[in-house]
Amino acid sequence: MNSEKCYSFDKFREEFKPYGLTCETWIPRVMPRYDRHNEIEINYLPQGNITYLRHDEKITIPNKRFTIFWGLIPHQIIHYENVEKYYVCTIPFAHFLSWKLPAQFVDSLLRGDILYEQTDEYSQYDEFLLNNWLKDSGVNMQSDLILLEMQTRITRMAHHLQSSDDGIALVSYQTTLIEKITIYLTKNYCNDIKANDIGDAVGLHPDYANHIFKKAFGTTISDYIAELRIAHAQRKLLTTDMSITDIAYECGFNSIARFNATFFKKIQCTPREYKKKIVK
Repeated sequence: MNSEKCYSFDKFREEFKPYGLTCETWIPRVMPRYDRHNEIEINYLPQGNITYLRHDEKITIPNKRFTIFWGLIPHQIIHYENVEKYYVCTIPFAHFLSWKLPAQFVDSLLRGDILYEQTDEYSQYDEFLLNNWLKDSGVNMQSDLILLEMQTRITRMAHHLQSSDDGIALVSYQTTLIEKITIYLTKNYCNDIKANDIGDAVGLHPDYANHIFKKAFGTTISDYIAELRIAHAQRKLLTTDMSITDIAYECGFNSIARFNATFFKKIQCTPREYKKKIVK
């Protein structure tokens, strides 16, 4: 592990505040409270172990195992042994969902499972990858490369776990309203979602559902849906030869004009300009 700046959990950090796309080294600390953020989190411990508390369940992460979980589920380090530093990566949820990973794998994460590799067979490969992500995370225009490599590594992990019967730490608990809304949106954002659909799905008045969602994440449900759709579109522009029109409709937009306007608002360029800039 190189000599990059190390981080620790900030007890004054605002709940649900996003981390964004990161790859960092952290120094473990017993956390005075839960952390919650709407990103997928990767942990990797070169040595030792860390124990999380998640809804009254203690889960110990072993070393040299690529580990992944959904940060929206409250998680709190309550114990660690022989860990000087460890890797922490966060992936924006919209990007993660746009990868269309195996449904069983994604559903496990949405349920609150902590997933990790069976053995340390891949540890040397993982440390090589993590050190590259750590190095590239401070370089402009490297985020797309990091995301592609993350997608490949997590896809490989999903297939490893599909072919195995154990190695998954399970956590069962009552899903909160915020989590129910987020799960519904992530599974349906490519469809024509109406306010009443969301309310019916989670058993709330649509206005109240939007109120508690905005209070938690600082954005409206409609804006969050737009972020999910644009992340999906970015992935399609980067990895397929689909036309911009086909991508727009596949991602849930009902007109090219709306797609272009939303894309420009979020990415500060048109879909065509984005494709030319990234795919050179």
